[in-house]
Amino acid sequence: MSTPTTPTQGASASLLELHPTLWRGSQFGSRAGLTISTGFTALDAELPGKGWPTGVLIELLTPYAGIGEVRLLHHALQTTPSTRPIVLLQPPYQPNIACWLGWRLNPQRLLYLAPQRARDAYWAAEQILKDGSCAALLFWAHPIQTSILKRLHLAAQSSQTLFFMFRPQGVQSDASPAALRLRLAPEPTGALALSIIKRRGPTCGHVIRLATPLTESFSTFTHDTMDRLTPAQPQSRHLATPLAD
Repeated sequence: MSTPTTPTQGASASLLELHPTLWRGSQFGSRAGLTISTGFTALDAELPGKGWPTGVLIELLTPYAGIGEVRLLHHALQTTPSTRPIVLLQPPYQPNIACWLGWRLNPQRLLYLAPQRARDAYWAAEQILKDGSCAALLFWAHPIQTSILKRLHLAAQSSQTLFFMFRPQGVQSDASPAALRLRLAPEPTGALALSIIKRRGPTCGHVIRLATPLTESFSTFTHDTMDRLTPAQPQSRHLATPLAD
């Protein structure tokens, strides 16, 4: 015999059946889009779908650039299809090819865009997301209007592109359409402290500390052997004509 349900329970169940993106506040939201593992078990456990969601806006809030925010994405970028480009839009520094090689990522996949005008950067981001041919878009933009964030989030939903925006921590209290927002902070030990300030699910009340591979060095990278020609031995030389007195 089935257990009778109250009117409230029946209404809740019927609402959840309206659309696959609806969820209860006490549970992780389910969505049809793919997710890509972050490479960190502790972080995956706190994300709906056990990884970075594709086809949505993800915000990473940092106190300043260079604290390990890109290295945090290393595993996910390495997991994306090797034939699809990775776009770096308005990064604060020029990409370091040696670093990408150390991560075993083909530098030929990188598209480095640095538009002179902010509106050109917004336009480029929207077209990249609508096209859907890129594996990931990493976008550094500040300041940026909420209306533009909404347009980019909407454009991202038409593809399975990994879409990260790097923004300053000062915007934490501002409204954002992002499906996932994380605050990042470096620690003296070299670890990276993550606080999930928005996700499709219950509130995350604890800090996640990631120690590796954020602190790994490039010494772990092994170069392939190469055939080297034996250098030619130096030959003695003489003057073709005597020097004039």
